[in-house]
Order: sequence, then structure tokens, then C-alpha cells
Amino acid sequence: MPDRLDVNTATADQLDAVPGLAGHGYEIVRYRGEREGFIELRQLDEVPGLSGKVDDAARERLSVG
Repeated sequence: MPDRLDVNTATADQLDAVPGLAGHGYEIVRYRGEREGFIELRQLDEVPGLSGKVDDAARERLSVG
């Protein structure tokens, strides 16, 4: 299994490549910039358009570094 993608350093394109996040990379990066980063993956539910859409399979491919 490849290394997990850090949501605090990943580009929008890298985030878009994660199944379940496609099309939301820009919003994740924008949210991250406004909030000075993520502390936990649960915060992805606060990103506009992602509430309740990030499943366990996507979370398994992500980390908060």
C-alpha cells in the first residue's frame, strides 16, 4: 500500500486523485489555507461540498501530518 497523502501538504490535483475526493481538491486546499491546516481528518466534513461524503476508504489513504 502506498504512503498516505498528507492533507496539509497535498496539492489539489493529488487530492482529486483520491477516490471519493475527486473534484474537491481545490476546496480542500482553500479550506486548509483559511484554517491554517487540518488537525484531524474529521475536519474534511467541514469542507464545503464534502460533509458526509468522505468514506473510510478515502480516509485510509489520507493522513494529517
